[in-house]
Amino acid sequence: MEEAQIWWDKAVDFAADYGPRVLGALLIWIIGAWVIKRLVRALRRMMNKSTYDESLQRFLLNLLTWALRVVLILVVIQKLGVDVTTFAAVIAAAGLAVGLALQGSLSNFAGGVLIMIFKPYRIGDLIEAQGVLGVVRDIEIFTTKLSTPQNKLAIVPNGAMANGNIINYTAQGKIRVDTVVGIGYGEDIKKAKEVLLEVLISNPRVLQDPAPSVNVLELADSSVNLAVRPFCQPEDYWDVYFATYEGCKLALDKAGIEIPYPHSVEIHKQG
Repeated sequence: MEEAQIWWDKAVDFAADYGPRVLGALLIWIIGAWVIKRLVRALRRMMNKSTYDESLQRFLLNLLTWALRVVLILVVIQKLGVDVTTFAAVIAAAGLAVGLALQGSLSNFAGGVLIMIFKPYRIGDLIEAQGVLGVVRDIEIFTTKLSTPQNKLAIVPNGAMANGNIINYTAQGKIRVDTVVGIGYGEDIKKAKEVLLEVLISNPRVLQDPAPSVNVLELADSSVNLAVRPFCQPEDYWDVYFATYEGCKLALDKAGIEIPYPHSVEIHKQG
């Protein structure tokens, strides 16, 4: 019983010494997290009223959020009785090892900064990079998020984005849709071009400046291939792409112009 009483007294003394610290640290964490959330939300409203680029807004707010969280963690640690100076010295001593371990993350952070400075793309742009085609949904500290045509979310490291090739289909404001339609060698090329050009002109999503065009692309083995080239807004690309092929097929059928197709040839072996 005396031993149990001793352990109980130690537990009471420990709770008396550290209980207020733990409660204080917990209270600081709750209040601090609330303040950070409110501050970031207020800054977001201020930036929305200004001329800040949306990509820069999100990047800066993301960076500020992480910086404030680090400060909050240090304050909580200090409240628990840990010497922040000693803690910082330990972090500094381990800095080299951490830096080597996080080379990729540091590269991605630097890439994010370069993207914000040079702006090769912005949120909402249709781009192709690192083998991914998609619309930029978010530019974070370490990664860029793309929404692909299949509605998949692609997350690409900023380091690779900053150091790799990027094709921005939105930057020029207009994009050309490249399609090819074949007609038979016996068909009237001039008439076919007029029919196909009318398909492009009648599509409200096809831009008239630059003007759409239909030209002979090549003389293939079994067809005369025509390059059908409409221009459109980047966000209308796939709608125009599919509508062009469908419209061309229907228009050529209506005009009685043949579209060649492969014919299979059976070879019979002599027994």
